[in-house]
Amino acid sequence: MLPASRTMLQASTSRRVVAAALSHIRSVSTGAKDHYKILVVGAGSAGLSVANQVYDRFKSEGKSLNKDDIAVVDAADYHYYQPGWTLVGAGLKPKTDFRRPLASLITPHVTLIPENVATFTPTASSVTTTEGRTLGYDTLVVATGLGINWDGIKGLSSALADPTSGVSSIYSYNTCDKVWDDIEGLRSGNAIFTQPAGVIKCAGAPQKIMWMAWDRFRKTGRGENVNVKFYTGMPTMFSVKKYSDALNKLRMERGIDGFFEHNLTAVDVANHKAIFKKADGSTVDVDYTTLHATPPMGPLKFIKDSPIADKVGWVSVDQGTLQHTNPEFANIFAIGDCSSLPTSKTAAAITAQAPVLTENLYSFINTGKVSDKARYDGYTSCPLLTAYGELMLAEFKYGLEPKETFSAFLDQSKSRRLFYHLKKDVFPTAYWNYMVKGKWFGTKGLMRPSYK
Repeated sequence: MLPASRTMLQASTSRRVVAAALSHIRSVSTGAKDHYKILVVGAGSAGLSVANQVYDRFKSEGKSLNKDDIAVVDAADYHYYQPGWTLVGAGLKPKTDFRRPLASLITPHVTLIPENVATFTPTASSVTTTEGRTLGYDTLVVATGLGINWDGIKGLSSALADPTSGVSSIYSYNTCDKVWDDIEGLRSGNAIFTQPAGVIKCAGAPQKIMWMAWDRFRKTGRGENVNVKFYTGMPTMFSVKKYSDALNKLRMERGIDGFFEHNLTAVDVANHKAIFKKADGSTVDVDYTTLHATPPMGPLKFIKDSPIADKVGWVSVDQGTLQHTNPEFANIFAIGDCSSLPTSKTAAAITAQAPVLTENLYSFINTGKVSDKARYDGYTSCPLLTAYGELMLAEFKYGLEPKETFSAFLDQSKSRRLFYHLKKDVFPTAYWNYMVKGKWFGTKGLMRPSYK
């Protein structure tokens, strides 16, 4: 063999050895397999709940899955209890209470693949990650959440990053504590709270923080000097008439001005102005001293651009079974904020959706079809903080029809201290100790629903 050829062969061999070593390292760090019985995309509230509930469902029938049969794909370093950010903005809890390393929440029977999905190929039952890895599946659960468009409001991102801007938002871990700083720092002027038109996470959250701020101003002697105003892109205070009427009555009793069908489009920090677009297309500039902004939200781009999305961009699923509407993609299910389910996008909704999806997924794996019994009725809940020590517990289902837990003996359109402590104390504890472990079933508590 010629020296040059031998050198080239040695170099080629060396590259193959290095490549094999790197491949092995990646395989060990991201899960040794490239095909899973159940692949869950997203390790948020929905993804972790389903991954653990599915494992328990098989175990309950004596059909235990292997340790590496279920994988969750998510490159996030941390997992967040997002409903807690309102409590942070209200000064009730430190934000560190609502963040934990994602790896610490992965149970022994679930494999974490610390990558993000880039594309879906449902015809081949596979996904491709941003690292270029192809993962095959027997069944797929999409639980990616939705996207927050911070740049959908001109000037908002830079305003949130400016500690002197007076602009804040409870819709991110990095900014929720700034809300409390701005509320505490305000002595007089206009306190503006906004909500966009369209779908957002927990549609009641933008006014929850408003009610808490109003109460804080009142209790600290600043109420007469601060004008609280609510600007919403929606036509009413809330989507369900029963609660909307109660909230609007409360707004008027408390002297809070309401401006409906007003969408925040820009923030002018230099002049402390918020620019709103009205239903007729005209704009109005509003002076603010402090501004709580809720950004517009929508489907994530990689979902919207995929073949599993509907025309809007949500994963297209049957509203009862949570199975994909395309019969060719029958091995795909979706849950939570990324799905096309026509209900409010809340953690409470996930607690009702997860056992239904779990049952239908279990049935599909075993019989090739979903259960005859397991159906989601659209249940969701919005615990509406209305003051310190007060909360209105809105619960409803498809059709915006109330479906209340305590209606037999309480009027849930009235704010109560009992409900307040559910939001402040019970729900966060149940979340960390039970829900992400697949042990919490919403209004049924620790008892998994039976679909016999």
